Amino acid sequence: MSSPEHTALRTAVADLMAKHSPEEAVRAAMASGTGFDPALWQQMAAMGLLGLAIPQRHGGTGAGPVELGIAAEEMGRALLAGPYLSTAVLVPALLSELGDDDEQSAVLPRVADGSLQATVAFAEDGSAGVPAGLTTSAGIIGDTWRITGYKHFVLDAGIAGVIYVLAATDAGPGVFAVTTGEAGATGMTVTAVQTVDQTRKMARLQFVDTPARLVGTVGGGDTAVAAALARSSVALIASQAGGAHRAMRMAVGYARTRFQFGRAIGSFQAVKHICADMLLEAESAVSAARHVAAAFATESDDRFADLALAQAYCSEAFVFVAATNIQVHGGIGFTWEHPAHLYLRRARGDAQLWGSPAGYRERYLNEIGARA
Repeated sequence: MSSPEHTALRTAVADLMAKHSPEEAVRAAMASGTGFDPALWQQMAAMGLLGLAIPQRHGGTGAGPVELGIAAEEMGRALLAGPYLSTAVLVPALLSELGDDDEQSAVLPRVADGSLQATVAFAEDGSAGVPAGLTTSAGIIGDTWRITGYKHFVLDAGIAGVIYVLAATDAGPGVFAVTTGEAGATGMTVTAVQTVDQTRKMARLQFVDTPARLVGTVGGGDTAVAAALARSSVALIASQAGGAHRAMRMAVGYARTRFQFGRAIGSFQAVKHICADMLLEAESAVSAARHVAAAFATESDDRFADLALAQAYCSEAFVFVAATNIQVHGGIGFTWEHPAHLYLRRARGDAQLWGSPAGYRERYLNEIGARA
């Protein structure tokens, strides 16, 4: 059962999204070079939404996974376009895992107040998550760490002031901060990547002896990034659940108002069954996402197994509901002018963002097998 505080947070975020992230604003952000609305970003900062995952001592609100899930669910309903997942969720989680207090003190207050966008670069060829073997490497030249290699599918790299790069060293994997600056980092090339979901901006990065600073210590960077991705996935699956629920409501609303042969199409048994299936999938996704948020809040022993299963389910549920929404709408749902296809694009992109449903199920089996 939601507390009054949680209800107030959900209402506040939903109202903000309704006013400032309608379809027109989402499309404008998609068409822009930055991929987000700076004015909305500052409003989110003023409301404390950018600092939900940031401790109070670093300028945030110190909220937990449940509160983050609530906000992400409402943002997913509205298809919020912007660097929230990378900057306000993944980066704070990673810096927390690395335990570098100096880096947190320098970066997190700027994330919370909206003055800095940041991201994490980890994926390489053949892996949407943490690679089994890193090809990007870092070494000391003179007195400076320098990075060489490639990173793929980096969220919001084009606007990030700081990029945290996972790279191999002689002493093991480490995380290195590359400060881009106005002129960009020396030796770094950012190439925008066109994906099916234009509400999330992605890029491919190339590093050639790019100067960087070590964050934390070398040797456990891959573990820290994997742990940060797990914590951040609480927000991702909540966003998927919110998007699925909105797509379901779109289909039901259309079925009630679209008439054929003198009757609302929702009165036809076939359409009723379709909408019922969508309702089941959407509500189950919401339940799964909220359960995982609560499990992480209480640090349940089963939280990582629950997360893996929820990642697989929410990914496929969102794709199913978004695709079925287009089916209910018929031909108009495929057109660029209609919002239904935007939800399908987001669903398909999110389903592969940090892994795949098959990979999540494999991880679930490994989790429950490890405890058997």
